[in-house]
Amino acid sequence: MSLTTIVGIAALRARLDAERASGRTVGFVPTMGYLHAGHASLMARARGETDVVIVSIFVNPLQFAPSEDLAAYPRDLAADTALAEAEGVDVLFVPTETEMYPDGVVRTNVSVAQVSAGLEASTRPTHFDGVATVVAKLLAIVGTCRAYFGEKDFQQIAVVRRMVRDLSLPVEVVACPTLRDPDGLALSSRNIYLLPAERAAAPVLHAALLAGRMAIDAGEVNPAKVRALVADLINAEPLAHLDYAEVVDAETLQAVDPLVGELRLLAAARFGKARLIDNIAAGS
Repeated sequence: MSLTTIVGIAALRARLDAERASGRTVGFVPTMGYLHAGHASLMARARGETDVVIVSIFVNPLQFAPSEDLAAYPRDLAADTALAEAEGVDVLFVPTETEMYPDGVVRTNVSVAQVSAGLEASTRPTHFDGVATVVAKLLAIVGTCRAYFGEKDFQQIAVVRRMVRDLSLPVEVVACPTLRDPDGLALSSRNIYLLPAERAAAPVLHAALLAGRMAIDAGEVNPAKVRALVADLINAEPLAHLDYAEVVDAETLQAVDPLVGELRLLAAARFGKARLIDNIAAGS
C-alpha cells in the first residue's frame, strides 16, 4: 500500500473507521515533523505491530511559550514524506493550524496534575498543557489505536499515559527506547542547532546520567548525592548550562527518599541555542 497524505480531519476519520471496520488495527505516531532515525524507529515498531500506520506532522503552537520561536522550529515536509514512505507508513496526516484550531482560539484546555509539574515545567510552565491538549485532540481524531512515543520525552509519556487512563481513551500508549548516536547523544530535531564544539560537548548529558545510575547500582540511596553527582559532571563542561538534574519515581515522577524501586534519572541543559533533554532508567 502506498503512502497517502491527508490534510482534513473528516477524511482521516473516514479512512481509519473503514480500516477498523474491516478488522485492521491502527498504529499512530504523533510528531512535530523534521523526522529523524528516532522517529523512524517508532514507525518501524508500529509497522511490526499494527496493520495500518499513521504518522501525524503538526507543529503545535499551544506548546510553545511566548519566549520560544514557533516560526523557527525546523520543518522539511519533503524529507519527512520520504522518510515515512521508506518506513512503510500508510497515512501521513498533515493538518494545517486552521484545520486543527478553526477559530484560532482554543477555549478547552487539558491539564494533567502532578506528572506535568516540575522538571520541564519548571522552565516551560505551559508546555504540558499544550501537549496534553493537542495529543487528546489527535487521539480523538485517530480513534482506537496503539500510539507510539519515544522515551527521550519521558515526562511527556507520563503525561499522556495519565491522560489516557483518566479520560478512558481507547488507546494503548507504547513507550519506545531512545535512539542515540554512537557517543550517546539522544537523537533530537533540536540537535541541528548545535555548533561543532557544542555537538562534541553534548554527550556529557548521557555520560552524567550513566554515572548517576552507576552510583545507584552501587548502593547510593541519597537522592541529593545522586543529583549533585549528575549536576557536577554536567557543570564541569564549559559549554553546558544546566537546567536541572533529577532522580524521581518512574511512574509518578515524584521525589523519592531513600532511592528505592523503579527510578528515572533526568537532565536538561542548554548548549548554545539548543536546549537538550535526556533520561535513563535506574533502580530495581
